[in-house]
Amino acid sequence: MTGRLPPLSALRAFEAAARHSSFKRAAAELGVTPTAISHHIRLLEADVGKQLFLRQARTVALTADGDNLFRPLTEAFRSMGEAVAAVRRRPARKIATLSATSAFTARLLLPYVSAFRDLNEGWDLRLLASDEPVNLEAREADAAIRYGAESSSELTSLPLLADQYAPVCSPKLDLRRPEDLARASLIHFDWRFASKKRTLPTWRLWVARAGVSSIDPESGIAFNDESAAIQAAVAGQGVGLLSLTLVEAELASGALVQPFGPSLDGRRYDLVFPTHAESTPAVVALHRWLVSSLALNASAALTR
Repeated sequence: MTGRLPPLSALRAFEAAARHSSFKRAAAELGVTPTAISHHIRLLEADVGKQLFLRQARTVALTADGDNLFRPLTEAFRSMGEAVAAVRRRPARKIATLSATSAFTARLLLPYVSAFRDLNEGWDLRLLASDEPVNLEAREADAAIRYGAESSSELTSLPLLADQYAPVCSPKLDLRRPEDLARASLIHFDWRFASKKRTLPTWRLWVARAGVSSIDPESGIAFNDESAAIQAAVAGQGVGLLSLTLVEAELASGALVQPFGPSLDGRRYDLVFPTHAESTPAVVALHRWLVSSLALNASAALTR
């Protein structure tokens, strides 16, 4: 078990004085007075209960106990110095923090997280998956992906993806015409964090566009989580008016089908960050990655 150590300042003063065989030269190295060095040595000798130096007229010499302490102490300080130097030489990790909704993160970002470091050497990625917007002005994240971002003097928006919404369901429901919705449950997603909700794609807007008067657009199952609404549709629990961007993988695999139209234009997904931060390294790294990843995503959509 390691014993209690004397004060580091006293050990440092002792090591320098022993190495120089001089309190004066030790004081010059450490930027203190010879009196301070002498004081530290006396405290150290009192702490260990041994005389460490033989005081002579113009020099000092180590006693046998002093010599036993000096050698391992010199090696310890050398090792400490090398460790500190190594830490100083090591480049600091750079972290880019991006906020996005839980559904967008899981479905469009997670498949490409490894590509972030391939594109941005020396950078780490931190994803904040939440349907509640973060405060970008307070630097809770470097940037965010927002749906239908509104213009602001404090925030800048760069377009990423346009979106469309359409009825999608499990092929097991065997829906072929809009009128078939009468025998299925409608799946709703609650846009509780979106502003100007009247312009968002909802079943009420779709029913009016499709001209299907026999359907109650308010009936069915409602979710406050977009991913849960998608999973309910995959499980055959009903028909969701869902983002074609977010269900792209399920449409490609056949887990979901789009049995009929029309489609409704959604809003746009934008990369949003504080104004004047466009050229900061974190925002540049995030934008480079998103443009590359979403281009891959779009290419995959063209092949299905």
